[in-house]
Amino acid sequence: MRPSGRANDQLRQIILETGFSKHAEGSCLAKFGDTHVLCTATVESTSPRWLKGTGLGWVTAEYGMLPRATNTRTDREAAKGRQSGRTQEIQRLIGRSLRAVVDRKAMGEIQIRLDCDVLQADGGTRTAGITGSWVALHLAFQHLVKIGQLTAIPLTDHVAAISCGLHEERAVLDLDYVEDSAAQADANFVLTGRGGIVEIQATAEERPFEETQFNELLRLARKGIGELVEQQKRAIGG
Repeated sequence: MRPSGRANDQLRQIILETGFSKHAEGSCLAKFGDTHVLCTATVESTSPRWLKGTGLGWVTAEYGMLPRATNTRTDREAAKGRQSGRTQEIQRLIGRSLRAVVDRKAMGEIQIRLDCDVLQADGGTRTAGITGSWVALHLAFQHLVKIGQLTAIPLTDHVAAISCGLHEERAVLDLDYVEDSAAQADANFVLTGRGGIVEIQATAEERPFEETQFNELLRLARKGIGELVEQQKRAIGG
């Protein structure tokens, strides 16, 4: 039995609450169990300077964690004057994941920034951030279509992310903090709605794991991503 009582292939309760932010062009509060990440999309009228004249748009992301998102207070990175390596790595991952399913030529020379703010952390903040950011991005594009700035939503597919790992020698889906902190191996899978692989981050924590075990993690991830995509569809009314 998992510490949470879930089956090995069972997600935590997933809630994708849209319209959470009054002012953002798109917003989604992504809840993966007790991990809550607020994802907001901001439309900017011009693309970055280095893309001027290319006809291409840009999608980027920033990630941050509130001081009491965890069981002890963490200083704000702004107070330290620099971002941690972990923060930079996660926000780059979120940006890459979203750009993988955006037709940047169809969006034109605009930029959309995704802000992922962790309100409460219990494992899987990056996976919740990616999954919720896709919803926020879709809503931002939907807004641009509504006001006539775009003729169609320039998304080629869904993208979502989920963690899997080996806990007490068993492959399990969607690790919470208790499992993640004790896992023999853990992995984050970023997959598209059609099953394409965007990125996989997998690490052995104690000893190397076998290819057969990795294949089982991938199988679980595909199942979980399928369920997350269905949640995304419901969130955007599709």
